[in-house]
Amino acid sequence: MKGDYCTREGAERLKQQIEAYWAERGHDVKINLVQGGFLASMRSARTDVRSNMLNGVPNRTNADFG
Repeated sequence: MKGDYCTREGAERLKQQIEAYWAERGHDVKINLVQGGFLASMRSARTDVRSNMLNGVPNRTNADFG
């Protein structure tokens, strides 16, 4: 997997890849994309990828997250 996952387009691709990976294994993970602010170090804005997983693994409960 190569690419810039901090852009909106890259974050969308990463979201789809994560959801597909876990769906193949019988898990329904929830992924949210959150638009972040401008970072001077990156010289651009970023998009954060957030999920309801814990340490990269689906939770046993499907509690909402923010």
